[in-house]
Amino acid sequence: MKTRHVNTLVIGTGAAGLCAALRLHREGVRDLLVVTEGLSMGTSINTGSDKQTYYKLNLCGAEPDSPVALAGTYAVNGAVHGDIALVESALSARGFLHLCDLGVPFPHDALGQYTGYKTDHDPARRATSCGPYTSKEMCLALIRALKETSVKIEEKRLAASLLEVDGRAAGAVLWNSDEKAFETVTAENTVFAVGGPGGLYAASVYPPCHTGAIGLAMRTGAKCRNLPESQFGLASTKFRWNVSGTYMQVLPRFISTAVDGSDEKEFLREHFDDAELNLRVFLKGYQWPYDVRKTPDGSSVIDELVFAENSRGRRVFLDFRSNPTGLDLGRISEEARTYLERSGACGGTPIERLRKMNPGAIELYAAHGIDIAKEMLEIAVCAQHNNVGLAGNIWYESENIPHFFPIGEVNGSHGVTRPGGSALNAGQAGAFRAAEYIARRYQEETLDRAKAEQAAEREIVRLEKLVSGTRDAREDLRILRERMSRCAGFQRRKPEVAQALADAEEQLRKIEEQGFANSSPVLALTTAQLACSSCVYLSAILFQIESGVGSRGSAAVFDEKGEKIPEDEKFRRFVLTSCREGNRTTHAFEPCREIPRNDGWFETVWADFREGRIFTEK
Repeated sequence: MKTRHVNTLVIGTGAAGLCAALRLHREGVRDLLVVTEGLSMGTSINTGSDKQTYYKLNLCGAEPDSPVALAGTYAVNGAVHGDIALVESALSARGFLHLCDLGVPFPHDALGQYTGYKTDHDPARRATSCGPYTSKEMCLALIRALKETSVKIEEKRLAASLLEVDGRAAGAVLWNSDEKAFETVTAENTVFAVGGPGGLYAASVYPPCHTGAIGLAMRTGAKCRNLPESQFGLASTKFRWNVSGTYMQVLPRFISTAVDGSDEKEFLREHFDDAELNLRVFLKGYQWPYDVRKTPDGSSVIDELVFAENSRGRRVFLDFRSNPTGLDLGRISEEARTYLERSGACGGTPIERLRKMNPGAIELYAAHGIDIAKEMLEIAVCAQHNNVGLAGNIWYESENIPHFFPIGEVNGSHGVTRPGGSALNAGQAGAFRAAEYIARRYQEETLDRAKAEQAAEREIVRLEKLVSGTRDAREDLRILRERMSRCAGFQRRKPEVAQALADAEEQLRKIEEQGFANSSPVLALTTAQLACSSCVYLSAILFQIESGVGSRGSAAVFDEKGEKIPEDEKFRRFVLTSCREGNRTTHAFEPCREIPRNDGWFETVWADFREGRIFTEK
């Protein structure tokens, strides 16, 4: 068995992991290794939207803003710890300007102001973008900067198991796809930047190359936060991409057809008059995620109607080639008309308006073989973002596993809803915080390497059995994903979730007992950790339903009569925590911590910083 030891192991090379590696190096951590399936893989470098949003502190104009005000926006929708919200707010400007310095082309005006626009759940025009590939531009800039350092990055390495000894993190067992063998990296610290559970749903907008690895941490017993609060929204299916922003604001036709493409109809017209229909479609642009508060009288009813068409066996498309029947741009809502007029796009067809407002949105699909000027774009309601994940403290260290730092989308810092683009800020903030803490507190050697290597040997015995068994990993993965989309998507019913959990636990038990045959080790290992994570997610969803939380965020919960169960808003004052212990998952509600309020007296803060006392707070 190949075994190495480093001070800090970074797993994952999305925008958060890359930033963590760069900041660790700049903070003086030199005994550092970054492992990844590939620099070109993962969500950050392969996803976006019409103009992918980065949410930050306002840096333009006369509108007042502050870290506390921004933290209030993060926390106002509930199930968010105020101290973590303030950390992400306080680090916002630093993380954003760091990216600007690295060459990410965020736009500013002639006076140097980084302008902004309003995104979903945003009261203050804090959003910005450098185009549809904002997170990709971030990754490319961070990769360029890392290549100028001595940081070692090893590709074709899949995290297969996380090591834990004496109640603390101890590194990982990796699958080396080049050598087709397991190898061990023991580590004083592990930065876990593996993104959201992209492989968990059949209807998903995550890029196919990204599956996530949160199940590895769940298996070790890492504490999780707010697992039922995933985010769903409309996305194209042939090429996975959010159809938000200008894709909606140009007012395309919504068409449904039979499976063979026949029987076209503008099905939304059956539910609204022309003015109401066009307003809801327009608002869907910056109210893109499904939100139960925007039903039945808001824009999210469109998601429900699209899903209903799909449930009847019909396909749904956006058609940009011609205007919706009855569209009169002189009679649309004032909000929509003003937006289109100011954008110089108040005439023509949807594709002409899109070409005027955002030509890159057309080019994006063209680059993937889809000409939306000539063909319709198939869509569905898809899993899009993990508002939830592992529980970290204000330094992004796991709340119950020391020396383990989940950052980026795998860290559950968001609550019920979040401003669009805040995840990119959260990933950068977490990277800065974890790097600073490790550099100041965790550079000394405290790990018992012998115990860590023994733990690795035991894990490799288990993993070898897993990749040399009898089951069909591809079939198990298909069943798992379809179950999650059917029972744990944006529409949920207690009996279905309970049965899904029982089925998922039985599936996981058989996978661990029987292993996989005739499957690549990568597929086998990925399927196994997703099977574990599906059990934990389903258990948390069932617990939340049984607790009486009701419908909220991006999930509608229905009773036995098919009626939406209203939300009990008292639960917004709590964070739901979950922890896997053996083959059982436990849950508890913890009160949300308030946003810290202090006078920021300079002399006191300076003294605490000089003496390192700030690093004793968690």
